[in-house]
Amino acid sequence: MAEQKESSVLFSLKELMNLEEDRIRQEEDTKRKAEEAAAAARAAEERRIRDEEEARIRAQEDKRRAEEQRLREESARVDAIRQGEVEKARLDAENAARIEQMRHQQEHERQLAMVNQDSSKKRIVLIAGGLGVLLLAGLIGGAVAFSNAQKKQQELQAQLTDLTAKQEENNRKMADLNQQLASATTPEQKAELERQIADAQKKATDLAAQQASIKPGGGGARPTGGGGGGVVKPNLPKCKCTGTGDPLCSEIPGQTCNP
Repeated sequence: MAEQKESSVLFSLKELMNLEEDRIRQEEDTKRKAEEAAAAARAAEERRIRDEEEARIRAQEDKRRAEEQRLREESARVDAIRQGEVEKARLDAENAARIEQMRHQQEHERQLAMVNQDSSKKRIVLIAGGLGVLLLAGLIGGAVAFSNAQKKQQELQAQLTDLTAKQEENNRKMADLNQQLASATTPEQKAELERQIADAQKKATDLAAQQASIKPGGGGARPTGGGGGGVVKPNLPKCKCTGTGDPLCSEIPGQTCNP
């Protein structure tokens, strides 16, 4: 009877020990699973932060490339405008010189007609002298006009070249600021760099406006007449007609005859 009771007690103790071991294993399993879940959560959070940072960096890089492309296109547009204005100034100067030459040639022909119809030697001498003076004055005037046009063209070229150099330097500064912004680590640095970039963008706009506002004809260097930018109509002197068939009234384009 005593042995049976002792066996029963040992069995109960063994059962209790087994239950305790099961409890300890369950607690360890629960703790392990909790640790694994926490580690997985931390890894997921780290991946999320890393993905967000990579996305932010990619967005900044895309924005920087887009800004550089815009600046290149703007620089190309300004350069095309500058080249067009310089070429127009050159053509206007050449056109003015050709028109001045035509005017003097027509005047010369008119004077020759007057000389051929005049039988007086004295009048021939006077007309020839006046013609020489007129031609000399015309040549001097044409040379002065052409020289002024060339000087104006050179001044415009110098201004545009200076503005273009400033624009290129400003573009390089903006690209450098964008690179610094991409690597900035504090809000203060980013704010300061963004302020400097905004100032550089405003300067780029101002420089582009200055370049676009430089017009070779704006200061009076371009010949005027007609529509303001086309072919200049020669301002020929008026003749004096004495009657029908008077050689002094020879038909010259643009000439007005007052009988």
